[in-house]
Amino acid sequence: MYSKAVRLLLACAISNLSGCCTLSEGVQVVAKLSEEAIQERLTKIPGWERKDNEIVKKYRFNDFKGSMAFVNRVADLAEAAGHHPDIFISWNRVTLSLSTHSEGGLTDKDFDLAEQIDGL
Repeated sequence: MYSKAVRLLLACAISNLSGCCTLSEGVQVVAKLSEEAIQERLTKIPGWERKDNEIVKKYRFNDFKGSMAFVNRVADLAEAAGHHPDIFISWNRVTLSLSTHSEGGLTDKDFDLAEQIDGL
């Protein structure tokens, strides 16, 4: 009666499968984190702040070239993760904002990418 994708979505919703399940063709459904989980994950990423449905971090560099080099490294990580931050560049400053817009809030994808960015 229901398509395979709908059945998989229902299974994910019912079992929560650790917050994520993969549908056909590699499409993932990612669960929005609880407030408790968000607070716990924030403790593991120093400098990131919660702003509504996003986590945000500001970076400062010596010059515009340093800012752009950092943004390009972030772009490589984002492309590999299939998850892209909002990026604001102002000469020697870069502000990154992460949120899973499709879920209307924060998911593990946001925190995982923040941790990778902090490793640059």
